[in-house]
Amino acid sequence: MQIILGIDPGLSMTGWSIIQAQTRDQILPLNYGCIKTYPAQTLIQRLHSINIQLQEIINTYHPQNAAIEELFFAKQAKTVAAVGQARGAIVLTIALNKIPLFEYNPRTVKISLTSNGSADKSQMQKMVKMLLNLKEIPQPDDAADALAIAMCHASSVGNVG
Repeated sequence: MQIILGIDPGLSMTGWSIIQAQTRDQILPLNYGCIKTYPAQTLIQRLHSINIQLQEIINTYHPQNAAIEELFFAKQAKTVAAVGQARGAIVLTIALNKIPLFEYNPRTVKISLTSNGSADKSQMQKMVKMLLNLKEIPQPDDAADALAIAMCHASSVGNVG
């Protein structure tokens, strides 16, 4: 059995999830949600808020491993920089807690859950709901993405059991 922290990094919204993986096929969602920051805050305040809230999640659930989505952007450089800074705060928080961190690109996460590396957000959300036996699709989207990332890690060879 393993407790896994899944992270979908973002500056405005960082999705997080905690799952308990008994085996690759037996996964129990313990909790999930989002760490929100606001544009009215300074960058330092936003990064500090991510750090503090993530530390509270770690203190509550004591994950043995963490999984995070790799940065992948074909869009704006400004967005990449903002997410990169948030990701840095997240990675540092995880490192200070001595939690092994695993990175997965979006295509790998999609293949892991749907067997389709081009799956859209709707397909991914439906698979998360189905595989975790949830009554509804986790909201917001960032939390569903964090669950998918944690589940991808749980299904990777040698990570559970």
